[in-house]
This record gives sequence, C-alpha cells and structure tokens, in this order.
Amino acid sequence: MPLEPAPRLLVFDLDGTLIDSRIDLCNSVNATLSHLGRATLPEAVIASYIGDGASMLIRRALGDPSGDIQDEDYLASALTYFLDYYRIHKLDFTYVYPGVIESLETILAAFPNVPMAVLTNKPVNPSRDICAHFSLDRFFFQNYGGNSFHTKKPDPHGLLTLIAEANALHPAASPITSAHTIMIGDSDVDILTARNCGAQSIGCTFGLAPHTLAVAQPDALAHSPRDWPTLLGVASTATFI
Repeated sequence: MPLEPAPRLLVFDLDGTLIDSRIDLCNSVNATLSHLGRATLPEAVIASYIGDGASMLIRRALGDPSGDIQDEDYLASALTYFLDYYRIHKLDFTYVYPGVIESLETILAAFPNVPMAVLTNKPVNPSRDICAHFSLDRFFFQNYGGNSFHTKKPDPHGLLTLIAEANALHPAASPITSAHTIMIGDSDVDILTARNCGAQSIGCTFGLAPHTLAVAQPDALAHSPRDWPTLLGVASTATFI
C-alpha cells in the first residue's frame, strides 16, 4: 500500500540505498589497518560497522566503538589516512543499484514539484563527488553529509534543515511538514532519523544493513529500488532490466 499522506519531500540515504559502496569502503578500512600495522578484517565485519560516519567506522575497525582509546592523535591520523585513501579509491568498485535511476526518473515525472535530497553520514565531499560521477546529482536539490552539521543521523537536525530549505524553494506553496516528508534508507539510523523528526520512512532491505530494520520498524519496506514508485503511489511505467 502507498504511504499516506502523499510525499512533498523525499530524502535518500546514499550508501546501501542509492549506491553499493561496500567493497570500496571495506578496502579503504583494511588499507588503513595495514598502514597501522594491524590485522585486516573480513568484509562482512567491516560492512556491519558502516552507517554512523567515517569517524565511527574507523573507531569500530580499531576495536574502539565506545571511545576508550585516549590517543586522539592516533585516531586522527587513522581517520586521515582512511579519508585520503577512500578519496582516491571511492569509485573503484562502487556502483548505482539497478533500478535506482529508472525509479528516480519515474518519481520525478510523477511528482515534478516534490524536491528530493540526499542526507548521508558519509563525509559530504565524497558524497557529492560520487553523486556527480553517476549523474545522480541532477535529481537532488541538496546533498548533505555527516560533516555538514554539528550532529549526524539519527539526530533530526539535517532532516529538519532540508525541510526548511525545501520550503524556501516554493515559498508561495503550503508549508512542507515532517508528516509530508519521507526518509528512504537501508539502516536503523535512517529510520530513527525519520522518527525523531516525525517523518515517514522506507527501509531498503537490499542495502548494507538490512538486519537493523526489523527492530527500527520502518513504515514500509523496499526490497529493490524498483519498489519506491509503488510505495509512493506511482504506477511505474519504466522497463527495468
């Protein structure tokens, strides 16, 4: 069943939602661990660490999710190496999920006045670079990352900022509210962000962290990007390959 009320703002996560960046992120983490003289980790383990930003990804890879390591210079150097490595290798294996482009085109055609944006915990520069590389940026009026604000998802600040900016795009229209906003993402972080804002959510089971969705309980589930138009009340006419 389509979500109600009809959307007036759509906000997408990036990693695990629009793109599969698992291999490049995992390779970058393992390159960092090797640089530090540490043992590398299995891809599945690293993938389970993704979703809360680059700093937390590195802390988890170093076995320090609670912040017990006191050597901030060590942590900073590890994060710097990771970001430098990822900046070069972020597109080695990353790809757009099948059906994403077609679904975004279908949604845009059905809702030409509904703005769409990206809100990710990935640093903003690689997020924007990746979207530009794959021509995803043409769909989005804004792209914010984990370092765009003083907080990250699931804090609702980024989503509330996007709602305010979407309203500024059409000042003469009736106000866009949280209730008319839908957050689309693959992890509990995205679902909690929506809930903390009073927005609706779609959980993507094809992403990097589908195991986290059951507890978070999104308002709807998408098993493929091809499901997005239907969940938004659009009868898709696209031919998917």
